[in-house]
Amino acid sequence: MLVINWMSKPPITVDANATLQDVIQLLRKHEIHMLPVVENGQLVGIVTDRDVKQASASDVVSLENHDLVKSISRIKVKAIMNKRPVTVPYNYTLEETAMLLFVHSISGVPVVNQADELIGVFTKNDLFRALISLTGINKKGIQFALRLKNQPGAIKEVTDIIRDYGGRIVSILSSADRVDDGHFNVYIHAYGLDLPSRHRLKEVIKDNYYFLYCVDHEDNTREIYKTIYEEMQTNAPEGAR
Repeated sequence: MLVINWMSKPPITVDANATLQDVIQLLRKHEIHMLPVVENGQLVGIVTDRDVKQASASDVVSLENHDLVKSISRIKVKAIMNKRPVTVPYNYTLEETAMLLFVHSISGVPVVNQADELIGVFTKNDLFRALISLTGINKKGIQFALRLKNQPGAIKEVTDIIRDYGGRIVSILSSADRVDDGHFNVYIHAYGLDLPSRHRLKEVIKDNYYFLYCVDHEDNTREIYKTIYEEMQTNAPEGAR
């Protein structure tokens, strides 16, 4: 999935010669935390609510305070903006962009095209929106988490069983993080299963696979069979437990 498919557009921007007061009003009006700064149509920086707080020397900016309003109306955006913002090209994947947000501890990044022109903004909220869509949580259904051997056909074997019971697969995620070599965890979200089918399916998976947990979003029930924390405790040296 590319960032261009999930970014917010058109981007809300502020001019470099605008005032701090203008920034505050834009952030509040649009309920956002960052603004790309432009000058003559070119991206020249970024300003965040953190910059606003530091510039106003207060955690809470009160527009009712006449002296403060007068003071911030004299501060120009270009004086407080970050002149070297982190940006991403439009063809970056969600994973690459999420990594940048994490590494730099930022809430969002401007998105640029091939000509390095600003075309959008990607924020943590856009990432959450994509995650919700990709996992299929809006379809409710049921999620199975299990550990499989890392071998060809391992996932297909499980999804075939789910389909045999009438389930439709909406998402499949996997991870080898904190898993022994030769194995991986897989998270399968399915829907279209009635209650008796869900119950029978859970028993089949439990009897034949290393079952981690099951979350039934249809009736909001959760069954946890094995957690990462329990496994870490089991494998830890005696004195570390």
